[in-house]
Amino acid sequence: MNRPTSTRDRRPPQKGDQRRSALLQSLDHHLQESSFDSINIADISRRAGVTRSAFYFYFENKAAAVAALMEELYDEVFAVSRLLTSSAGTPATRIETMIIGLFEAMERHRKLFAAMLEARATSDAVREMWEADRQSFVEPLAELIQGERDAGRAPDGPEPVALATVLLELNDRALERVVRGGALSLDQQIQAVTAVWLRTIYGTVDAERVGA
Repeated sequence: MNRPTSTRDRRPPQKGDQRRSALLQSLDHHLQESSFDSINIADISRRAGVTRSAFYFYFENKAAAVAALMEELYDEVFAVSRLLTSSAGTPATRIETMIIGLFEAMERHRKLFAAMLEARATSDAVREMWEADRQSFVEPLAELIQGERDAGRAPDGPEPVALATVLLELNDRALERVVRGGALSLDQQIQAVTAVWLRTIYGTVDAERVGA
């Protein structure tokens, strides 16, 4: 599973680029105290000790900077998602572990993810990047579904790519509800989403019975 090419920066990050790091640290600091909408580029640049022109050297706008700040979270998400193609444990157990890890990663970065949702809503470039990142998971998941069917562990059903796409969109929506707040707790969201995945792919929510 390969990550899409980054479109978050105007310039490719250079090793030891202290100005870019300072800008992202400043943005992160502001996000811990304020909402995405209330932060302005002048404040970010001032705290970082650089000029506004330096900000625009790296980032097209505030939304692009938020996307760049998401790199650490993206790395966590990709690491968790690679569990789907791991050889450890049954596929059903790996699905459970992946979903738990995904929600826990978002919970650790709740304020940053909230800012990313706002950036996605205001920036076509960030929205396209988000969609490309999610799309990169579709093929590996579709291959897992087809492999489970071929092995007789999962029943036939909708076309695997379509099924994988819908399941990943379910994750996206559920994570958004965790960040924005809703009637369900984090644990309830995890349990419900896991049950939907297992029931959809295997026809059962009992991971211990799948692939044993």
